[in-house]
Amino acid sequence: MEKYNKETMAKVVGRSLPISTRHTIEICSFIRGKNLQKAKEILEKAIKLEKPIPFTKFNKGIGHKPGMGPGRYPVKASTDVLMLLNSVESNAQFKGLNTSKLTITHIKATTASKAWHYGRQRRRKMKRTNIEIIIGEKESKKTKQVKKETPTKEIKEKSKVKEIKTNDQKDLKQEETKK
Repeated sequence: MEKYNKETMAKVVGRSLPISTRHTIEICSFIRGKNLQKAKEILEKAIKLEKPIPFTKFNKGIGHKPGMGPGRYPVKASTDVLMLLNSVESNAQFKGLNTSKLTITHIKATTASKAWHYGRQRRRKMKRTNIEIIIGEKESKKTKQVKKETPTKEIKEKSKVKEIKTNDQKDLKQEETKK
């Protein structure tokens, strides 16, 4: 993870959310590093049961989905993660960041403290999850290449000076050969 920079990054933390930690970990690993808009589309499709989330770590006994292998539609966890993505996007807008260039630089799901269910039922604890999301502006690869290729004024001036020196040396050699 990059170091958190307050000027170019936005952050949101969800504490003690009543969702499955295992589902949330799979969602986080799938959308990590993606563009914010693309990640939101993926979660919306999972909520509508159109496209499943691939399960890579917690996939014991999970059925395969067409064209992908083990996967599920974690609707409840996807809804809460989508809510947090909308929140972090509004945080970025408030800071003045360009929302079209935002990518998920850090996303992590961990287990929270588990509370007991209320009443005289069996001894059972609730599912609780903490989620931390950090997004930042990323430059496209094309702009990085353009910046590397365009020389600065200092480099241009240095190259001109070298050309002048080489031209002067050529003139001196020609004069010496004429004598």
